[in-house]
Amino acid sequence: MNPIGVSSWIWLSPFTDEDAPSLVARAQEAGAEVLEVAVEQIELVSAPGLRAAVHGKAMGLSICGAFGPARDLSNEDGRVRDAALTYIKQCIDLAHAVGAENVVGPMYSAVGKARPLSPEARRSERQRAVEGLRAAADYAASAGVSLAIEPLNRFETDMVNTTEQGLELCDLVGRANVGLTLDTFHMNIEEKSPADAIRAAGDRLLHFQVCANDRGTPGTGHLPWADVFSALRDVGYGGQVVIESFTPSVGEIAKAVSLWRPLDASGDELARKGVAFLRSSLAASEALP
Repeated sequence: MNPIGVSSWIWLSPFTDEDAPSLVARAQEAGAEVLEVAVEQIELVSAPGLRAAVHGKAMGLSICGAFGPARDLSNEDGRVRDAALTYIKQCIDLAHAVGAENVVGPMYSAVGKARPLSPEARRSERQRAVEGLRAAADYAASAGVSLAIEPLNRFETDMVNTTEQGLELCDLVGRANVGLTLDTFHMNIEEKSPADAIRAAGDRLLHFQVCANDRGTPGTGHLPWADVFSALRDVGYGGQVVIESFTPSVGEIAKAVSLWRPLDASGDELARKGVAFLRSSLAASEALP
């Protein structure tokens, strides 16, 4: 069955080496098998710190990038693009050193860029992103790491909102180690059918993130969960299924994702209930003929 994970963003921001032991313990208490480390400040996270936190424990790691204005591969300013590429390479190094297969996230641009652009300006921006992603992918290939590009909803980016657009970007990059991260929250907004989007991604689906339609606990809300799990089975997806959700107590992230009210009593409860739902649902899906 797919390894089930939880994001560090459920509990805190930014993640540091000092937080690693307690979050690994909380993830295990919730029943998870993977801790997804959101790397906001790369200087605060190290491979030795992460390896020490999971040593002797049945806990895998995933590396998720955070892409603000200073980490924008599509920016007109070459210095900003260089900083973004350097950061992605650092995440790749970290993933390689801790045994994570992918670096995941919307690494093609900066989150929050949502503007009307002329077709010419949009093509130029996309081409800059493609060139940066090619360089990142070549670097990642030498480390045995893949890049899992994440489409975001229209309020968070104007570049890649759907699986179709994500696949187009992958084709433009033209590297075998570049695929997609799909997230149920963004798919609920942008896709006509989340299940059809998963099937369209097929074997290019490298990573899968989940939360409810309101960014709360998986299993609550109105998402067509049975269809989602059926589609994952149809494409033979065997990778991680990670809960990426947030709580208002994590101030900067809550502001960034417009979270103004509690979705659950605590991060611990969200993780525990979400993992239990995913485990039972994935098992039920696998049992179907």
